[in-house]
Amino acid sequence: MTAVGLRERKKEKTRLAILDAALDLFLEQGYESTTVEQIAGAVEVSPRTFFRYFTSKDHLVLLFHDHGEEIMLETLESRPEDEPPFTSLMHALRAVLNDIEGGTPEDTARFLKLRRILDQYPHLVGLSVARGAETERRLTEVIAARRGVAPEADKLSHLIVAFGMSAMRVGFDCPIPDREETTLRVLTKGMEETIRLAEQALKPGWDR
Repeated sequence: MTAVGLRERKKEKTRLAILDAALDLFLEQGYESTTVEQIAGAVEVSPRTFFRYFTSKDHLVLLFHDHGEEIMLETLESRPEDEPPFTSLMHALRAVLNDIEGGTPEDTARFLKLRRILDQYPHLVGLSVARGAETERRLTEVIAARRGVAPEADKLSHLIVAFGMSAMRVGFDCPIPDREETTLRVLTKGMEETIRLAEQALKPGWDR
């Protein structure tokens, strides 16, 4: 393995250690009560090192948005140019699901911890919605480009993305009787069902 490869593995190990420590502290002592200094101390790094990996404490909670957005944009780029835009977007959503379901046990644990944190601290949901709006803007730019129109002048491109992302929100946020006992499969199954409902509810060709 090259020196660059070793450095990248070490950086990723540190990044995940910081994330894991933060999620555990948020659940143990509360989000507001947890400081960057405490998170850094839990993994024996300096606050300065923390900020090499994350811009803020909030960034830790929104990290999954970054990853999901990257997957969706990459998937859209790989789809056939003549494919209906909404179909391409549904493939992008399913790619996010496949990534979640194909993760390691550690990835699954992180995802479920994050869900619990968002349930416990409603104000973080607001941050998540705002971050999601950024993703919608970027997706709209891509969908508009695929349709050969300018995003600022095309309401249909915005609606295509809004419908798609609404399916994701309903799938993940639909009430679940016992969040404490929620499994990853329960969440992803809900998302899969919502994607199918969205596809069935819309007449073929509406997004042209």
